[in-house]
Amino acid sequence: MTNPAAHPGRTLFVNIPVADLELSKAFFTKLGFSFNPMFTDETAACMLVGEHAFVMLLSREKFAEFAKLPMADPTTHTLALYCFSVSSRDEVDAVSATALAAGGSEADGAEDHGFMYARSFFDLDGHGWQVMWMDPSAAEQGPEAFAASTQDADTPA
Repeated sequence: MTNPAAHPGRTLFVNIPVADLELSKAFFTKLGFSFNPMFTDETAACMLVGEHAFVMLLSREKFAEFAKLPMADPTTHTLALYCFSVSSRDEVDAVSATALAAGGSEADGAEDHGFMYARSFFDLDGHGWQVMWMDPSAAEQGPEAFAASTQDADTPA
């Protein structure tokens, strides 16, 4: 199987509504995120997630300017689950603990799939987030090929 092609020049912006922009910025800052000041004001904050990936935290009023449908309550309806990766299993636990200490709530217990480890939490507005680590070999090969390679390594010659 060939690797899927990236789309050069594409940037991902995910927009989510928040009740209190300053509290949300403080929450995500504690989790290690930073904000691009050129795209941050009293109604919106551009949270840097990756080289070409951003989450726009928007006041509910600002979000409503963009949305064509009624806004759902994230504490009662799931519209999306947001996931970001970290560099180690220990960092998954550390970020999750920080999220809980900063006012978030636990969504699930730890999920350990061997090649991938994750924890989930709800942010201050009830949006579901997952922080995960994936073995770099599994990310490169894909989970099935990685599992087969580790089984082959465990099989006596």
